[in-house]
Amino acid sequence: MRRLRALLCGLALLFSLPLAAAPPELLLANVYRDGIDVSAYLVSEKLDGVRAVWDGETLRARSGYRVNAPAWFTDALPKTSLDGELWLARGQFDRLSGIVRRDEAVDEEWRQIRYMIFELPGAPGDFSERAGRIREIVAAAGLPWLEAIPQARVSSREALQRMLVETVKAGGEGLMLHRADAPYETGRSDTLLKLKPWLDAEAVVIAHLPGKGKYVGLMGALRLRMPDGREFRLGTGFTDAQRRNPPPLGATVTYRYRELTPNGLPRFASFLRIRQE
Repeated sequence: MRRLRALLCGLALLFSLPLAAAPPELLLANVYRDGIDVSAYLVSEKLDGVRAVWDGETLRARSGYRVNAPAWFTDALPKTSLDGELWLARGQFDRLSGIVRRDEAVDEEWRQIRYMIFELPGAPGDFSERAGRIREIVAAAGLPWLEAIPQARVSSREALQRMLVETVKAGGEGLMLHRADAPYETGRSDTLLKLKPWLDAEAVVIAHLPGKGKYVGLMGALRLRMPDGREFRLGTGFTDAQRRNPPPLGATVTYRYRELTPNGLPRFASFLRIRQE
């Protein structure tokens, strides 16, 4: 195994290939749910970017692979650990991803990318203190491509929902909530929460799919056709009565979902109701 690794390292050096390190241990978000005391959190916009961790020497993606950024982009970064998102603009993830994945970085493309910082891996203090330190580090660096993600307090669930509506209306993805009093930690935790809106859409019923297990003899799911012709299976959100008497073929139903997959299909879709004509 050691010989194989040495051979791979040698080949990587020979061909200048970026080797992957072990994936960095990061704090991962749970999904926001009712009952959370939002006043205990600092809230920021959820950016649709590429997460990147800087260890003072190398910029790596969440997978552990080195990000092939231009030397001028990384050489000027502070010599301290940073965690954040490489970001272009709202709604520009696909374009950003294409830039970041290139074998050879294109300077004029990278000039448009900002490194948006939201955490200091391993730093002492609670998150509110680390957020202040992030602002100080970014200000001292004075780099146009290095920014601190703004953090704000909200006093209530109603204020949080207003912030969410305003963010989504402006083209944002949603919000991130980070406990203000939390020390640095890694792993999936309620210390960090993500809040994204449910979206509604309509589709036409084209088939009833049979149920399994406790739903044997009942409708298990609907096959739906979206207005653009795409089809998908909808199997959650029904009462037992609706499974016994499902929406008829040809009916238009309303469902809710979190977001669209890269293939344009709804993710986490759930039945709401039959549209009344």
